[in-house]
Amino acid sequence: MAIYVDETTRLLVQNLTGREGSFHAMRNRAYGTNVVAGVSPGRGGQEVQGVPVFDTVSDAVEVTGADTTLCFVPAAFAPDAILEAAAAPGMRLIVCITEGIPAQDEARVLNYLRQTTRVPLIGPNCPGVISPGKANVGIMPHEICLPGRVGVVSRSGTL
Repeated sequence: MAIYVDETTRLLVQNLTGREGSFHAMRNRAYGTNVVAGVSPGRGGQEVQGVPVFDTVSDAVEVTGADTTLCFVPAAFAPDAILEAAAAPGMRLIVCITEGIPAQDEARVLNYLRQTTRVPLIGPNCPGVISPGKANVGIMPHEICLPGRVGVVSRSGTL
């Protein structure tokens, strides 16, 4: 049973044009995850291996129907990127891989999400989520995961 992501997930990658964002987005896509968009401010109109890039999350969601975001934005900008994703209509899950976000900033973001949007946030500083055989959103090594009845929850990005 898929809990957060499955074959219907429409993934948007924040900072798709960055080295880590593009690398892991393409690994997720190769696994079968439907990567529909990327967001990198100032780079709208570009593509990364056929995936369209937008300047804002709301533009990407409007055009592609993305419902899940994977955040590879640097720590200084990640809180704003999470809030931007949460404000996009139809966003149902935010996964933030970024490490090093100041605790006070993350507490502010989490408090806002809980009080206003109710969009779940996985992370930050996490490997992401996977539903084996269905979808991978993050840096989780899918080669070690098989469909079955056991789930794993990781508290940090150390795997």
